[in-house]
Amino acid sequence: MRNNTKYLNLSALNTTLRHVFVVCAVSLAYLLLSWVLIGFKTDQLFLAALFSALYLATPTTRRFILGFSIFIVYWIIYDYMKAFPNYAFNPVHIEDLYETEKGIFGIAQGSVTLTPNEFWRQHSFVIADVLAGAFYLCWIPVPLLFAGYLFYRDKAQFLEFSLTFLFVNLLGFAVYYLYPAAPPWYVQNFGFEFRAATPGNTAGLVRFDQFFGIHLFSSLYAKGSNVFAAMPSLHSAYPLIVTYVGIKHKVGWINVVFVIITLGIWFAAVYTSHHYVLDVLAGIFTASVGIAGFQWLQRTERFSKLMNRYRNTIAQS
Repeated sequence: MRNNTKYLNLSALNTTLRHVFVVCAVSLAYLLLSWVLIGFKTDQLFLAALFSALYLATPTTRRFILGFSIFIVYWIIYDYMKAFPNYAFNPVHIEDLYETEKGIFGIAQGSVTLTPNEFWRQHSFVIADVLAGAFYLCWIPVPLLFAGYLFYRDKAQFLEFSLTFLFVNLLGFAVYYLYPAAPPWYVQNFGFEFRAATPGNTAGLVRFDQFFGIHLFSSLYAKGSNVFAAMPSLHSAYPLIVTYVGIKHKVGWINVVFVIITLGIWFAAVYTSHHYVLDVLAGIFTASVGIAGFQWLQRTERFSKLMNRYRNTIAQS
């Protein structure tokens, strides 16, 4: 009996040491790579500490953070885009995109034609300012909360949603590099002249901050990876993924809320001059292609096996 107990204690110790080694290796590699690519930031320490704490705390939290590592991968890739600005690889589309938007969706006002962004900039009102800000705040919390719900409801549904989310982002990031595009607020502030390394801008969302006397959006957009990444609008893609998975898996009345949030974000993107209508349509198209592509990928034998292994890892009792 003593030998068995001693063996079990040694086995548990070896398992714990192995987990500690994994956490230290992953965290150190992440911090070193981040320092080399984009420099040190306190956000990186927080992310490494959060991952380490949840991985080591309990088996339950370990499964949780292993599942949500999909979103951590998304964030790290997005953050590392700062090291490789897309305007260094292809010309930035500014005037041609603006003129195309005006040609297709232009709104006649007197003797001039305005883009929808310019029209709403001249006709903004407080209720729309507040609603647009509220909808725009949903673009990350809603997918994360929905992922959390699916994680505890059904691990397979969680992986389908989370990996679709990541897949759509990868498609969007690829387009960012193939077709760098300036947002509407850039034209409003700088015209058609290209200015590399332009900082992020709250654009019409500043009216939300001003109404409440806060600096919420100004602090968020100060951390943007690249302002020349307006096409496609991934803000418009995310709620569509949520709505699709919600309807597919029949999560109930909350789907009505998802549809409202989706439409609200699409409107807010244009109303606040963060995106053209063309950007929003491109975001919808990217989400649709990503959803269809991932559904096809799931049906392949090799990927299906990988999904099952991942699901078993985060579902072990």
